[in-house]
Amino acid sequence: MNDTRRASEVSGPLAGIPSLKVKFSIVIVAAVVMTFLLTWLGFGLDWPFLLRPVIAVGLALVMVQVLARGATSPLRDMMTATEAMSNGDYSARVETASRDEVGSLATAFNAMAAQLDTVERQRRDLVANVSHELRTPIAALQVNLENLVDGVTEPDDESLGVMLRQTERLGRLVSQLLSLARLEAGAVPLDVAPVSLNQLTNRVREEALLANDAPPVVVEMPTDLTITADAERLHQVLANLVDNARRFSPIDRPVTISGAIAPDDASTVELRVCDEGPGIPADQRRQVFERFHRVDEHRSQAKGGTGLGLAIVKWIVELHGGTIEATENQPSGCAMVVRLPQDAG
Repeated sequence: MNDTRRASEVSGPLAGIPSLKVKFSIVIVAAVVMTFLLTWLGFGLDWPFLLRPVIAVGLALVMVQVLARGATSPLRDMMTATEAMSNGDYSARVETASRDEVGSLATAFNAMAAQLDTVERQRRDLVANVSHELRTPIAALQVNLENLVDGVTEPDDESLGVMLRQTERLGRLVSQLLSLARLEAGAVPLDVAPVSLNQLTNRVREEALLANDAPPVVVEMPTDLTITADAERLHQVLANLVDNARRFSPIDRPVTISGAIAPDDASTVELRVCDEGPGIPADQRRQVFERFHRVDEHRSQAKGGTGLGLAIVKWIVELHGGTIEATENQPSGCAMVVRLPQDAG
């Protein structure tokens, strides 16, 4: 049922009554009164005895159809829409102006249909994106391995390095997909404890410096700043943000990790990961936290990004009761701002 009717077309004269019981009571009483009046009128006009009840019942049924208009049509529409959903079509919606229980049911049905439509669209997008992400490194590995097996090329550091990088990319993708699936399923309980943010960010910095040909990382964190949180998950948040920032930052410009008590809330810690790269356009700053979204598709793939890191970060931050947003860094670049309650337990 792709062509839903306008609410005015299915409202009916009793649409404003908020109770289905009252509607049916009115219909029954009106039908009885109509039958009585027509029977009495027929007696006064000397209609044939057998014709009186036939006319009375017929006109009463017509009146019932008029009064009950809109009370049951949403139910028929929902039945039709349910049949369409069973065949994979989640676009059907039920329109009604009724304020009774059927109207509430239609509203809940539309919300459910919209949610199912969104989930189905996300499922298709996920399958398409994962297939694309897997196909690229697998194709590169296959070409290199075929060349080696056929003797077209000899094993050398360059070809082996390409295969190693593609294998690492596959490993990252699988690992991030598993992490995202566990987070979405709520299967990752938080192990909260007091965490020294200075020590945590310095560990992230030391791990980041192991990567070759990448911008430096600078930590600007008060030594006494602590937070009650899951240290492992918070480490994952900062590591992903730093990795993402370094991927798009100039090689000679630092990525900075800083933190402080939020200026507008003494119970909130504000963490910032800033780079001096090209930044993120204002109209895409919300979308970057969606799965597989890339600001620059070609450049992101070239640098090995999977498009899942920021989605995982958002889930972890929200599990801690916090928020994350992408803002503009000064004089240039992007600043990822994480706000977490100081006591996330």
